[in-house]
This record gives sequence, C-alpha cells and structure tokens, in this order.
Amino acid sequence: MKKKNVTFDDIAKYTNFSKTTISRYFNNPDSLTLENQQIISDALEALNYKENKVARILANGKTEFVGIIIPDLYMHYYAQMLSQILSTYETFGYKFLVFEGNRDKTIEQQYIQELLAYKIEGLIVLSHTISSQELASYNIPTVTIEREDQYACSVNTDNYMGAVQATSLLFKNNCDILFHLNQQVSEATPGYQRIQGFLDICREHDLPHKLILTSFGRTYEENEKRLGEILREMEEEYKGKKKGIFVSNDTHANILLNLLVRKYGRLPEEYRIVGFDDSPIAASAIIPISTVGQQIEKIARQAMELLVMQMNERKKRRPTPLKEPIHQVVTPVLIRRCTTD
Repeated sequence: MKKKNVTFDDIAKYTNFSKTTISRYFNNPDSLTLENQQIISDALEALNYKENKVARILANGKTEFVGIIIPDLYMHYYAQMLSQILSTYETFGYKFLVFEGNRDKTIEQQYIQELLAYKIEGLIVLSHTISSQELASYNIPTVTIEREDQYACSVNTDNYMGAVQATSLLFKNNCDILFHLNQQVSEATPGYQRIQGFLDICREHDLPHKLILTSFGRTYEENEKRLGEILREMEEEYKGKKKGIFVSNDTHANILLNLLVRKYGRLPEEYRIVGFDDSPIAASAIIPISTVGQQIEKIARQAMELLVMQMNERKKRRPTPLKEPIHQVVTPVLIRRCTTD
C-alpha cells in the first residue's frame, strides 16, 4: 500500500499550529520564534516529512539554484574550481546549473537569459566575455572569480604576490634569463598582476628577462604546437643559457615540461619551470612541477559565502542593497617541487 504523503494539514495538527504558521516556516522562517521553528522542525522529523521541492518553488519562487558560467574545462584550474564549487552543496544546500563559455558574447548572454528563466537565485562567473557592468545590470546576486570585477563582488588570488614568489624562486635558482609565458591580458583583470609582478622583480634585480605574450587555443594539440614553437625559439636564441620559465598556469607548464622530457628524456639542467594554480596536474606531472598555489578550495568556499550572504539579504522583508561591490583576495602559497632547486 502506497504511503500517504505528509501535508501541511498533518503538520499543523501535530504541532497545534495553523497552516499559515507552517507555511511561514517554509517560506519565511525568520518571522517565527526560534522555539516555534524548533517545534516544527521536530515535527517534520517525527512525521518523516519529505518536502515537495516543485511545490515549494511554485509557492515562493525560490529555486535554490545557482548559475555558473565557466570559460572551459580544458584548463585544469577551471575544472578544479568547478569541482570545489559544486562540493559546497553539502554546506550551503544550493544546486548548480553550469554553462561552459565559448568566448562569444551573444551566446553567453543567452546562457544568462536561460539561467534567469530557471529562476536562479545567484550567479558565479569565471568567464571573461561579459563585463562586470553588464553582469550588475541583471540585478541578481553575483560573484566573479579571477576576472574583471569593477561592478561585481569578487574573490581573487593575490596574483601580484604569486608572480613575485614565482619570479623570486627562479632568480634564486641562478638562471641566466627569466621568461614569463602568458596570453594577452587586460590590465583590468586580476591575472594582469602576474605580468606586473614578474616585470617588477626582474627590473628590481636588473635581471635579463623576456615577456612572451601569445594566443593560446582551447585544445591540448593547439597549445602543444604553440609551446613547441616558443621552446624552439628559446633554444635557438638562448642556447647554453640557464632559462627560468614562469608559466601563467599549470596546464601549459605541464605541456612545456612534456615537450622537454620527450626531447631530452629528462628536464635539462638549463631549464627551471614554475607554474601557477596548483591544479592536480602539477603534482601528478611526470616530474612534479613547482607552482604558485591559488588555494582553490578556499576561493570556492569564500565565493559561495559571499554569494549566499547576498542571496540571504534579498530574502529579507526589507533588504539592504550593497553600497559597493565586495572584493576579497586570497593569499597564494609557493609550492616547491622538482622543476626548481
């Protein structure tokens, strides 16, 4: 025999509260005393109540969904960040709808409209395509991670400190020339500070250096080809010199390392490599890669805490809007492994 679903009537009779009070418990719990909240909570457990999520969404319009727009899952950093954000469900109870960005502004605007149609309560954006000013215009709690953030709340790594750590390590490895491999980065993005930190340390210590800004693709094959070209140019122009290479992410650092090991059967003494992120590929590489750890788990958690704070404020009877965006910065950690001394 099919077990009868527990209704608001059942809960009201069990607790001697009205159905209105029971409804308030689900839709506006702050309007009840803590004592009455506890009485109803105990009743739900005693009655083995299973909430009808669809009915609740229809009743109050709150879906407990958070939208995520992430640039791609090819880069190990983004895959790891997404994994850490998704794992916060156990703490905060929010579910996630995820779109992978494709660098097409029109398409990503459609993604946002689709997410809004699903009545998301908040948005986390790692994609760089849509400006923070436009994100703010959607009037929904938003947190960005490692991208331009003038008009939106954000959580970022201290990229400048990370670059200083990486460049200083290569300097201490007595390299004859230092390189920084990166793509063209807007000065408005946090990632630009990796370039600035590298240049400042090189200039401060009068170190021979070269900044290589190039275009990277979205596949391993494309980037292996491009990094192979860069490596050949380095070997031709700086033959016999000890080269310290600060790579802007672990994914590309690993490709560069693989190219060297494939050619020489080892990491030659005239090469030292430091990545950035501390994504799993750095520790599991054929030769574990020294890197700047972004503390991805901490960033993901702080991003959700900042988003939940905004979403909870929206649920109040008289919410107080933020006067200006909140920007949080997480300190990176230098991790020395086998690609440096």
